[in-house]
Amino acid sequence: MRIISGAFKGRRIHPPKNLPVRPTTDMSKEALFNVLNNHFHFQDLKVLDLFAGTGNISYEFASRGCEDITCVDGDFGCVKFIKQTAAEFDFHISAIKSDVFKFIEKCGVQYDLIFADPPYDLSQEVFENLVKDIFKYQLLTQDGMLIIEHSKHTHLEHLLHHSEGRNYGGSVFSFFEIQSESDE
Repeated sequence: MRIISGAFKGRRIHPPKNLPVRPTTDMSKEALFNVLNNHFHFQDLKVLDLFAGTGNISYEFASRGCEDITCVDGDFGCVKFIKQTAAEFDFHISAIKSDVFKFIEKCGVQYDLIFADPPYDLSQEVFENLVKDIFKYQLLTQDGMLIIEHSKHTHLEHLLHHSEGRNYGGSVFSFFEIQSESDE
């Protein structure tokens, strides 16, 4: 795994082999950040990384200058690895061990960008509830964006606030944004 852009471009990160993760591929990360470059100034963002795994996506934000990143994962080993890597690179990343759905319910903080990469084998209903709960608990700022990474077998385009989907091999990024009155 490597950081693909920013101040730490090219730096390799070596997570332990025993973590229960499926890191986003470099090709998918590059495509995702090409889209995000057109929407955001990274240094101004408050980012939430749900089902953070190795922290792969958060390191990309940090390398591009983002200084307010929160990672949430239910696996102690993943959270420990994120904390160690953040300290090593002096990234402004806080890592929280929590069930993601409980975190969403109790969070009470708004973010400019929320990225979620749940295990692909979760049910369609769980993916839908994830999206619905993020909006129900108002975790996005007015101009914020939610991105869910999922398999091509999961379909989220019918959900409220869905703005677009992008396919990269077997993975899909579904984008969600709060639609203002003038957008509708």
